[in-house]
Amino acid sequence: MPSPTRKVREPVQAYLDRADADLLQSLAERTAQSKAEVIRQSIRRMAQELELASRPGAGLSALVGSLDDVIDLPADLAARHDEYLYPHAGADGGNDRDPDADTTTRRD
Repeated sequence: MPSPTRKVREPVQAYLDRADADLLQSLAERTAQSKAEVIRQSIRRMAQELELASRPGAGLSALVGSLDDVIDLPADLAARHDEYLYPHAGADGGNDRDPDADTTTRRD
């Protein structure tokens, strides 16, 4: 019976400070995987996150839930967001000038 094809792997050496080494060990124990496998999965996950972040609209998913811990969040924030962002803007969303005022300057 032929042996299964072995994947060629490239050895990599990295020096970790104590905090990162402890974190790697903790992740390996919690996931019941080798430290090498934790590193491989982390690299793949980071590459996937960067790919997703480069797509149009990808930043929206980062906003979901970002205000969950805000205590005094207005209940009508979605409907009146412009009024909260720009409190000094007029009701039409523009500036406070009188729309009927003549702002042209004539030179005779």
